[in-house]
Amino acid sequence: MCLAVRVAMLDRMSDDDVVTVRGLRKSYGGRVVVDGLDLDVCAGEVVGLIGANGAGKTTTVECIQGLRRADAGSVQVFGLDPATQADALRPWVGSQLQDSALPDRLRVAEAVELFSTPRARDGEALLAQFGLAERRRSAFAGLSGGERQRLFLVLALLNRPRLVILDELTQGLDPAARRDVWDAVRQLNADGTTVLLVTHELDEAEELCDRVVAMRAGRVLDAGAPRELVDRHGRWASVSFTLAAGPGSTELLRELEHLEGVRRVVRENARTCVHGDRRSVARVGAAMVRHGRIPDDLTVRIPNLDDALLGLLDGPAITTETSPSVLVGAR
Repeated sequence: MCLAVRVAMLDRMSDDDVVTVRGLRKSYGGRVVVDGLDLDVCAGEVVGLIGANGAGKTTTVECIQGLRRADAGSVQVFGLDPATQADALRPWVGSQLQDSALPDRLRVAEAVELFSTPRARDGEALLAQFGLAERRRSAFAGLSGGERQRLFLVLALLNRPRLVILDELTQGLDPAARRDVWDAVRQLNADGTTVLLVTHELDEAEELCDRVVAMRAGRVLDAGAPRELVDRHGRWASVSFTLAAGPGSTELLRELEHLEGVRRVVRENARTCVHGDRRSVARVGAAMVRHGRIPDDLTVRIPNLDDALLGLLDGPAITTETSPSVLVGAR
């Protein structure tokens, strides 16, 4: 099928496949950065590439955008090869790269006009949608970090892309600005845009992504919905409370140590922390009720994505047999 016909089909396509990567490999100066990576992104998803700096995330999306040629493997975006058919894909893919910048004196409205194509949306409406209408005459240099990132989102969406690639979108932003940008990403996805998000911030991936792909040293370690990854790699919990010394306390502590699912009881002064599997939380509570010792400051900690994947991304893979006390101490 000729290129012109395939490009015309993009406007009518309803297939789920947006990005398909198989066996991607890329090296720089003999150092392997991406090593046999497989990746799928389906229409309407928010998919996160997560991992520490140097995991190969940015190189992967640069190959997906056609900015770098892979040494081996195949990459397809909407059925086209970005390395050889980038011009055909350009109208359908919007991006905000890690080092995105604009001239300091360029005004917000001028940037929108500069990047507009015949397919462009109403730029003024987009600025209003992302809270930048009142900043339309402001120079880029005068924008806050969060405002700059929202402007890059506007520019990425301006020409009605089907896929938006966001690389470290909230790096360096304060918590309030991060929340604003997260809201903008949710909004663009709700409007039907597929999002490929690159981040090393696991709370961001957990907050935004339908599915995450965990990478280390250029390889995929695991993939799935955030909750699935937490269930696989963070099947521990901890219960902490203050327990005054005394005969009743000694009996309770002895019972807690022998409860099913409890792996370790740590006692520091009056503070006690019970580590175990998630079911042990209920058993610990039941034991306290039986002994009539229900502390006011009892707290239960269930792992989030950051807790669960910390060791997987930065060190030896976590298994269900990994000591929960080690994981807690690593935070």
